[in-house]
Amino acid sequence: MRTPRRVGWIILGILILTGCGRDRPTVSYPLHFPADFSREREFAEDDRHRFRFPIEGLADHPDPISCVFGTGKGSAGKDKYHAAEDYPGPPGTPVFAMADGEVSFSGRMGGYGWLIIVDHPKPNLYSLYGHLSPSRWRREEGAVQKGDLLAYLGDPFENGGSRKNPLPPHLHFGIRAGQRTDYPGKGEWRWQAGWIRPRPTDLGWLHPSDIINAQHVPAGGFEHAAGDLFEVWGIELILISIYFIGGACVLISATRRRKPWMLIVAAALCLVAGWVLGGRGLQLARAVYIVAAVLAAVGMWGIVRPTLLRRRGS
Repeated sequence: MRTPRRVGWIILGILILTGCGRDRPTVSYPLHFPADFSREREFAEDDRHRFRFPIEGLADHPDPISCVFGTGKGSAGKDKYHAAEDYPGPPGTPVFAMADGEVSFSGRMGGYGWLIIVDHPKPNLYSLYGHLSPSRWRREEGAVQKGDLLAYLGDPFENGGSRKNPLPPHLHFGIRAGQRTDYPGKGEWRWQAGWIRPRPTDLGWLHPSDIINAQHVPAGGFEHAAGDLFEVWGIELILISIYFIGGACVLISATRRRKPWMLIVAAALCLVAGWVLGGRGLQLARAVYIVAAVLAAVGMWGIVRPTLLRRRGS
């Protein structure tokens, strides 16, 4: 079993090297707390404006933000920053796309209830809509235009809360520089983050109402925040390494024992894992599919090879 050990040490060395060199450029936009919704209707009704607010009636709401961008609070007494604005509204409130784009994720997501992500390639932004209703109609992946209906706010027991611990209905609305796939599905840099320890602006999260009110896009679009490979993708790299090491061990063991069916079973398990991980929006799913393909190919060859050899010998 020396080979699997060597593979493990090589991958560990690569991960350590990718974590070196902490100096990196950051896109540190300032945190702003005030929000202005006075032009909400104008942005929604005038096609000359590229952005709009995702909920109607914010300008008339006595308290349009229940949790502001950049505020420090966190859960369980931990110091964290809020990477979005929270807009309160009754269950069933329609939620609209802030701009033209492509729904790149639409599905259940932990404490969000139903979550939708829209990539906006031209300005190089993506927008995040959390605490939506999984029981009402919601848009699936595909192209959308500014103002298209995405979903509805969820009830307190389905929007990330439960009947035992209901969550006040509201929209968790975030805007980030870059596209969803520029970021991992795990860690502080995760693309669906709500509360994080680093300053949101250092990780590319932008003040939503500032972006909409400014109606300005820099030449070439917004520049997404940069970070070291391991800093950004570290958790997914570790998980990928585990799958590759595990796959290599199974491959070597099954080959030595001449039990190709073990590879077929392992490949099937990897396919299921890839499907689950893909549904969670993890890039790790692609690596798991690669492992599954290799195991299945070698396993099938191990099953077919004896038959081919017998035919050649006859």
